[in-house]
Amino acid sequence: MSLFKARDWWSAALGEGEEFDQGCLCVGDVDNSGTGHDKIVVGSYMGMLRIFSPHANKSSETGIADAQLLEVQLQNAIIQVEVGKFVSCSELLHLAVLHPRKLSVYSVSGTAGNVEHGDQYQMKLVYEHNLQRTACNMTYGTFGGVTGHHSLCIQSMDGMLMFFEQDSYSFGRFLPGFLLPGPLAYNSRTDSFLTVSSARQLESYKYETLAVATEAESRQDPDLPLKTGGKRLMPDWTFVLGEQALDLCVPSFSHSSSSIFILGERNLYCLRDNGQIRFMKKLEFNPSCFLPYASVTDGTTNLLLGNHTNMLLVYQDVTLKWAAQLSFVPVAVRVANFPELKGAVVTLTADGHLLCSYMGTDPSFFSTPKVDAREADYEQVDAEMKKLQKFIREATRTQGRRLLEIAASCCLVSVLTYICSLSSGVGSSTVVAFSAFLNGRYPPADLTGDITVSYSSPTGVPRVLQSRFSLPLALVCVPSSPAKTTNFKITVDTNQPPVDLSSIFRDKDGNSLAFQFLSGAKVTVLASKTSQRYRIQSDSFEDMWLVVKELVQRFDQHFSKMGVKDFKKSFSGPLPLQEYFLSVDHHFQLRVSAQQYQDLLSERAVQFRAIQRRLLTRFKDKTPAPLQNLDTLLDATYSQVMALAEAAEENRALLEEAFVRLRSATHLLVLLLSLWQGLTPDQTAILEATLLPLLQDTPQLGWEESCDAAVSHLLRSCLSRSPKDQATSLAQTGGPVLGLPRDTARLKKHITLLCDRISKGGRLTLASEANVQVPAQVQNLAAPGDCLYCCCCFNPSF
Repeated sequence: MSLFKARDWWSAALGEGEEFDQGCLCVGDVDNSGTGHDKIVVGSYMGMLRIFSPHANKSSETGIADAQLLEVQLQNAIIQVEVGKFVSCSELLHLAVLHPRKLSVYSVSGTAGNVEHGDQYQMKLVYEHNLQRTACNMTYGTFGGVTGHHSLCIQSMDGMLMFFEQDSYSFGRFLPGFLLPGPLAYNSRTDSFLTVSSARQLESYKYETLAVATEAESRQDPDLPLKTGGKRLMPDWTFVLGEQALDLCVPSFSHSSSSIFILGERNLYCLRDNGQIRFMKKLEFNPSCFLPYASVTDGTTNLLLGNHTNMLLVYQDVTLKWAAQLSFVPVAVRVANFPELKGAVVTLTADGHLLCSYMGTDPSFFSTPKVDAREADYEQVDAEMKKLQKFIREATRTQGRRLLEIAASCCLVSVLTYICSLSSGVGSSTVVAFSAFLNGRYPPADLTGDITVSYSSPTGVPRVLQSRFSLPLALVCVPSSPAKTTNFKITVDTNQPPVDLSSIFRDKDGNSLAFQFLSGAKVTVLASKTSQRYRIQSDSFEDMWLVVKELVQRFDQHFSKMGVKDFKKSFSGPLPLQEYFLSVDHHFQLRVSAQQYQDLLSERAVQFRAIQRRLLTRFKDKTPAPLQNLDTLLDATYSQVMALAEAAEENRALLEEAFVRLRSATHLLVLLLSLWQGLTPDQTAILEATLLPLLQDTPQLGWEESCDAAVSHLLRSCLSRSPKDQATSLAQTGGPVLGLPRDTARLKKHITLLCDRISKGGRLTLASEANVQVPAQVQNLAAPGDCLYCCCCFNPSF
């Protein structure tokens, strides 16, 4: 238990499911009892208004009922409550309640009861104002130096200050450069209003300046002439905070006559009335609320500050004087005087926990028990330590393997990386189940994914395990009857005797089988009865990729189980480059269409705004002129904009599908090229990273230009025929800016040249010196430590 703690004096839980904020709490003698004792007024976003008069040792349900003077259900959410002299020709205090679209002022009075039920309190509406704009917060004071009563100022969500003098509306003014509302306060010493703008600066506006500024009948466009006279509203002074303000307060004590306090997200500021800084306190926590109050030392101000670590701190200027522990995070704090307790701290939480407390201590009566003294048997301790260490190592390995098996059995299609935190004891297991689904009306480009599992060992050491999983092919296709005639065919050879397909696909019979994808395409697999050849054919070139990959993987698994160590598979060619280029051209044409739609939309949008400006000028003219069919032109332009937007959205969906199909075709081309030339896994990985440098297109960078840059670099480096060209490419430190090309002729030429050089003995490697020797005269061009312009420069994921 902490020694410094806020001692509970009285508390209450306000409803269930209600929400509260910093403006929902105020204290004052709202019923005008004349004793000077405060009451607590609380409003909620659910529209409940409650008034309490707490008493000592009455925190039970019966005590709370006795302390609650009034509970009223209002029709609208309560944003803020304040107690002041809001009725003209009256010195009594009244309650102002701010709703999103209404300001209501009530009188609260009590009647002495003649029976055991006690005093009866009632709330009567004095007047109300319906607001034309949604309110955010309000402040009150003696605006313009008028004494005897208080006026109200409400800030709307769109930056308008609305001024009310009792039951009449005075005027409204829009704040300049407004974006989002900030805290609002009134400084009676300078008769000015303070707020924090979206530019993260404190701004001060004198009441006189606001009164003579341009009338805010409606939001004015700064580029258009003003309809009414008046001065342009400008702040009297500003102070740059550099952060958003949580709250703003101007104390009214005599010895703090020139203090303005601002609570920022990371700092506490104190300014003079003229905007000059007095001091600033950097906070090492996230504050939630604050309240300046009178100090016993002249020239200083005490400050209550709540934070998100459940602490209530007391500062004297910048010096921390006391820190008390709370059981919650306060959103509002006030200081009140009750009959039995002066200077009580009233705090309110976001979920309605109301607490009256005082600063005190809870001494700890716990004493450490005595430990029996005995001599330690070091040999026994050492043997026990070794035994425990062995047990920990075995448990860690067992748990790690179990978690990895669980993670590997989990399947997810739309997300390739899954971060999972599992808390399991030694010898226990945790099962996490997922649902797999097809994301789109076309087959995916890959059925594999990665899983990352993070967990803590029994000793508390964090562990991370990774595993790759593969989803079954049956998720994207169903069995079908074989097709006899197709447009595309691929033949895979092996060095082993022909195998019946029923031994590879257990649920299939015979030497032919077919897969019907959910998107509609059909892929047929045929096995030769006399040779080691297997044919895959379909009317869709891209859709053959998943079946070819599945067939090759199942061949590897089948012959590995049979103990065949020299199993080899090959592709005799020729490479289906023309079929592959069809996918490239289709994807490129959709990218060009997307750019054209974007340009047309920009042109039509400019035209639409120009017509709007012309119409607005006509409507605001004192002597209206004929529209000259501008309204018809506006409707036609709007229809064109909507049609272009719909076409652009349809083209975007087609482009996403085209890129997935291009990825499938690229994977298939890489697999066939590796089977054709017997590439090693490392070489295949380099080739795949070159032809698939992106996992998705972006408006700034597309597949065509990225792939062309990567292929061009390979042709100049490891696949170059000239040692001079290869050495020169090693010395390069940059490349041209990539952008959408005019056509795909250059890209297709480079891919064809890449396949040709690989077929003639070229080998893919990042260590270019393995193929040719770099001349001595150009070795100095690449200084030690410089980046060798390799494939990873074009492929961030390589």
